[in-house]
Amino acid sequence: MANLKVGIYCRLSEEDRNKQSETDDSNSIQNQKSMLIQYALSQGWEIYNIYSDDDYTGADRNRPEFNKLLADAEQRKIDVILCKTQSRFTRELELVEKYIHGLFPIWGVRFVSIVDNADTANKGNKKSRQINGLVNEWYLEDMSENIKSVLTNRRQNGLHIGAFALYGYKKDPDKKGHLIVDEEAAEIVREVFTLFSQGYGKTAIAKMLNDRGVPNPTEYKRLHGLRYQQPKKKQSTLWKYYAISDMLINEIYIGNMVQGKYGSVSYKTKQNKPRPKDQWYIVEGTHEPIIDRDLWDKVQSLISQKAKPFTTGEIGIFARKARCMNCGYIMRSQQTGGWSPLSLLSYPAMSQKVPAKAHLSLSRGWNSK
Repeated sequence: MANLKVGIYCRLSEEDRNKQSETDDSNSIQNQKSMLIQYALSQGWEIYNIYSDDDYTGADRNRPEFNKLLADAEQRKIDVILCKTQSRFTRELELVEKYIHGLFPIWGVRFVSIVDNADTANKGNKKSRQINGLVNEWYLEDMSENIKSVLTNRRQNGLHIGAFALYGYKKDPDKKGHLIVDEEAAEIVREVFTLFSQGYGKTAIAKMLNDRGVPNPTEYKRLHGLRYQQPKKKQSTLWKYYAISDMLINEIYIGNMVQGKYGSVSYKTKQNKPRPKDQWYIVEGTHEPIIDRDLWDKVQSLISQKAKPFTTGEIGIFARKARCMNCGYIMRSQQTGGWSPLSLLSYPAMSQKVPAKAHLSLSRGWNSK
């Protein structure tokens, strides 16, 4: 009979992190590997692969090596899954039932964890495995509540708890939870606010920055050695409308710490959902402002004006229909008693190419003659 092929799975737990560097496995992972390799060899099993998820929780279902292990098990590439403890595989009772007691027997895969003696080849310890799963689930829930309590306290005291500082700031190396100005990026922040206050549109500002080769916040962090990632749909090295829009309404730039805009759906998932503003944590004067109050108030006033409909409460008949005859950009109305070609104001380089009569066309009732 051929030797059984074993897939060894290791995971770094929350309580024993001891990372040496970004690229090295933790000591815990190395210890797990050594223990499990020795056990597998003592059983006469052939090691098919070692799957290692470092810096992932037992509730994270998106662990890359964990999912690779499951895929190999489903494809019958391995006969045994070997872990240090059942909790290294998962802390969720739901996954214990789904895989260890459900799919693994169907796939012909044996599950073994050596410290807590879980072994699906032993029919008598199924209840023990289920109890382990329940205890691990309770532990996970308690740990989540404890972490949430600590983070809430830090937010209420105006301490920054994010992994990365907002663009324009950096973490203070001498004071945990405090932000200091990153002057290189802060200059761009000031420029964005100033341009908007002068009548430039958000898309136009983004275009100006891109034309000059100014890296956007994500790229800026990457160029400065930070492992910052955005959602895939937002991955780009260019400035976009939404980046300018978000920047212009962020109170952190006037020295207020604003956190808790999103809350987790459950301790079992990393999915977040927006929280109403009255549930945000806002603490004023926690760090040096980049934008002074006068400029901030002017920008907020402009944003408010552009967001409001006409005094009648109706949407203009030319909304998103009126376009510049030369460049094709959509023109926007302004509450100054008539139509104003804001799109041309937002694109000064283009407005220079447009005849004066085009500037007058909307303000005179859409008559370009």
